[in-house]
Amino acid sequence: MREQVRIFFTALMFYTRIPCPKWVDHSPDYINKATRFFPLMGWIIGSFAFAFFSLCLWLNEPALAVVFSMIASVWITGAFHEDGFADVCDGFGGGWTKQKILDIMKDSRVGAYGLIGLLLLFALKFTLIFRLTQVFENGLLLMAATIISGHSISRFITATFIFTHEYSRDDATSKVKPVGKKMSWSELLTAAFFGLLPLLLFQTPIVFLCVIPLYVVKWRLGRYFQKWIDGYTGDCLGATQQITEVVFYLTLLILWKFI
Repeated sequence: MREQVRIFFTALMFYTRIPCPKWVDHSPDYINKATRFFPLMGWIIGSFAFAFFSLCLWLNEPALAVVFSMIASVWITGAFHEDGFADVCDGFGGGWTKQKILDIMKDSRVGAYGLIGLLLLFALKFTLIFRLTQVFENGLLLMAATIISGHSISRFITATFIFTHEYSRDDATSKVKPVGKKMSWSELLTAAFFGLLPLLLFQTPIVFLCVIPLYVVKWRLGRYFQKWIDGYTGDCLGATQQITEVVFYLTLLILWKFI
């Protein structure tokens, strides 16, 4: 039990800005084990974002509620995944060889591809969530299910990369290199449990169909990453999380027309 508690706090420290006990450190072994709780971090991040959403919704401002929920999720993660998405846009947009792509992604500066990609990503995310507030008629339970599930299931799909693909970098220059170690079946099932459980909040089994397009997107991204850099990096994981989160909202919007 003590081992699982330490793994949980390692995940909390690594994936969020939430303060953790001093005995928690950046042990590579525990960071690798923490991937099983990656979707569980989605519960925490999604709940935090929903808290801001519900506060603004109480003021009868749905558009502001969506914006502040997005701000909250960026703040609590330190833009961890958004930064990865921007780096992937810059790397794959400006690089034509494996080494060039990896070098660009390692550069801390944001280029034109990254900036444009982030602007389009945020615009799409806002539009989809705002549209869902209209479809659900601002129902708090359904919006809680939407925001929390979006964060948890996207992190589960991202975690499957570690199970199915190899880490690309040959050196230890990336701060997420320990995450590149393979997941076991038990860790994958744990991640699946935490990733899919929030979907039960919708109280309809149809929403589980969302997993299909999400995994198709992950499969396509995997093929693309494999073609250009022979695997994935931490930035690729961040980009996958952001992309699949948006795809979840889009799929949910489409599915709800048949519910």
